[in-house]
Amino acid sequence: MEQRPLGRTGLSVAPIVFGGNVFGWTADEKTSFDLLDRFFDAGLNTIDTADVYSAWVDGHEGGESETIIGKWLKRGTVSRDKAVIVTKVGFDNDGRKTGLSAKWIAEAVEASLKRLGTDYVDLYLSHKPDDAVAHEETLGALARLKDEGKVRAIGCSNFDAGQLQEALDVAARDGLPRYDVVQPEYNLYTRNKFEGPLADLCMREEIGVISYYALAAGFLTGKYRKKEDIEGSSRGYRVGDYLNDKGFRVLAALDEVAAETGAAPASIALAWLIAKPALTAPIASATSLSQLETMIAAGNLTLSEGQMKRLDEAGA
Repeated sequence: MEQRPLGRTGLSVAPIVFGGNVFGWTADEKTSFDLLDRFFDAGLNTIDTADVYSAWVDGHEGGESETIIGKWLKRGTVSRDKAVIVTKVGFDNDGRKTGLSAKWIAEAVEASLKRLGTDYVDLYLSHKPDDAVAHEETLGALARLKDEGKVRAIGCSNFDAGQLQEALDVAARDGLPRYDVVQPEYNLYTRNKFEGPLADLCMREEIGVISYYALAAGFLTGKYRKKEDIEGSSRGYRVGDYLNDKGFRVLAALDEVAAETGAAPASIALAWLIAKPALTAPIASATSLSQLETMIAAGNLTLSEGQMKRLDEAGA
């Protein structure tokens, strides 16, 4: 599978990242292990998680996903240096403010490393902006982690162009490491959170981009086409937002391209993202091997200029 440079980090990633939010939630430990084995067998190499996954599940406290990844790494089917591990810090957990303070980052990274069973994280992300903490404090704390060898590269998630530019300016002014990766919400339906100023800034500054919600909570698989389809779904609360005229236009375009290529709508939606010049790799999740195969297929699917244009217009 093709490897792409992740901005200026020195890391190389395959064109699809596994979204580890499902580990310990909708994928149990055995299923998670099977999925990760197949993912790496296919030549893919990057797993995205966070210290807060999956705190939203009753009885969970966050860190369950990291724990499963750690147990999988310990099995040794894939050597540590062949896996790019991405985790995040700073998302409030069950009403408890964590944020991006230096004190919390120092505590949180140790807990993540312990759960992951490793002595370093390849990419550590500020999970969301924290207006109560100055960029100087956060970047200074992350600089110490890099100096200590606990973190190889840093980035941020859910920052808009203005927030990212502020952080870049502080890093340049104070001689601190900058955010070299951004993780925005971006897919064929939701375009405005990345396209435009943020994408332009990332291109200009050679910032790597790994986008989440690549399949719009499963909507872009084509599985959900009416309200009845989302009943009982663990992500139904989110999918309902896409059941509108724009969503139906997107599904129609995916159906057309699927008929032409023989590929699944999910593969096409991911291939559309992979072809975008500002994006390094989309993040997608799977809870079964059949779902994972559609992700793998996307890494080998090339859409024509006409197909890209039709999808662009449907989701505009």
